[in-house]
Amino acid sequence: MLNVEQARRDTPGCFERVFLDSAGSSLPPTQVVDTVVAHLRREAEVGGYAAANERRTDLGAVKTSLGRLLGAHAESVALSDSASRAWTSFFYAVPLRRGDRILLSQAEYAANAVAALQRARTTGAQVEVVPSDPSGRIDLDALTGMLDERVRLVSVVHAPTNGGLVNPVREVADAAHAVGALVLLDACQSVGQLPVDAGELDVDALSGTGRKWLRGPRGTGFLYVRPRLIRELEPAMIDLHSAVWTAPGEYEYAPDANRFEMWEADVAARLGLGAAVDYLLGLGIDEVAEAVGYRAEHLRDGLDRIPGVTVRDLGDRRSGIVSFTVGGWDPGALRDALAEQSVTVTVSHRSSTLLDMSARHLEAVVRASPHYFVSPADVDRFLAAVRTLAAR
Repeated sequence: MLNVEQARRDTPGCFERVFLDSAGSSLPPTQVVDTVVAHLRREAEVGGYAAANERRTDLGAVKTSLGRLLGAHAESVALSDSASRAWTSFFYAVPLRRGDRILLSQAEYAANAVAALQRARTTGAQVEVVPSDPSGRIDLDALTGMLDERVRLVSVVHAPTNGGLVNPVREVADAAHAVGALVLLDACQSVGQLPVDAGELDVDALSGTGRKWLRGPRGTGFLYVRPRLIRELEPAMIDLHSAVWTAPGEYEYAPDANRFEMWEADVAARLGLGAAVDYLLGLGIDEVAEAVGYRAEHLRDGLDRIPGVTVRDLGDRRSGIVSFTVGGWDPGALRDALAEQSVTVTVSHRSSTLLDMSARHLEAVVRASPHYFVSPADVDRFLAAVRTLAAR
């Protein structure tokens, strides 16, 4: 059983405010902060190279821990500085030519969409959008009707940034693989709050971040690549870590997922990412998912009862992201008013998920994302604050 009180003691910041922005950048536990700070201090004592060499085994263990979390081997995991960098490092390695088709979901995140549009412009490939079904998730029937041998890649956002839903990834993967298409999963908002097993989902690649539900440092991300694909792909950018210069006119790629990495990195942050993953593994992802789901539903139920508040979430299976609007309030102004009462939420704008938000005629929504360290009293305090502001 999850020890919430211990988790709160490990998170000093949660006593100072009601923190509901783990979908943006969560509060790291003390163990993560101590790991990062200790390494920075060591760098100041002996220099960055020597400090990194001292922790070479620990750095390798970061991938081992991520592999445990994702149901993957460490050799199929690459470290990056963000989820977007991880996503694009795989996406730009997929060969595309004129006439190839890229399928995006209607809930696609802006960083993915602009990369797809840019590659389509330079290669002659086509970008097409799979519509959502009435519940808001990917329409599997529509997807099946769109698939053919020209579809090179299907992009799936596991938990969209502002819709509250969880997409049916395995069903998408099964349909896409039937025509030979690759499946790239944006797990930026799911890893750390939901069980995510790359093998069970049967995706070809998966990108994620450290700063959100994993409660790791900013500037950390990771990429999983299906082992049999690694040697088939050539990243768009490489360096002396991704490949070895073997002769004046020759080089060899790293045989594992290292080919998707660059040599220079924030070592302290990567060690902190490892500490965050180990902390989560110690708690148990199933226990964490249950706690997050309970808190999110508590929020939704409470918001539904407040006059003037509209919950904007979609889907029949929902994540820990709760989005809503309040009549008479600009979402940014409401966020700031809540901040004055030591309640931290954020705002998600139409530009982040242009297709989805435009279809729903929304310019912005307030986003509240409670992690397991948020107490029931915190949720009630948040609801009371929203109730007071809505009554104005």
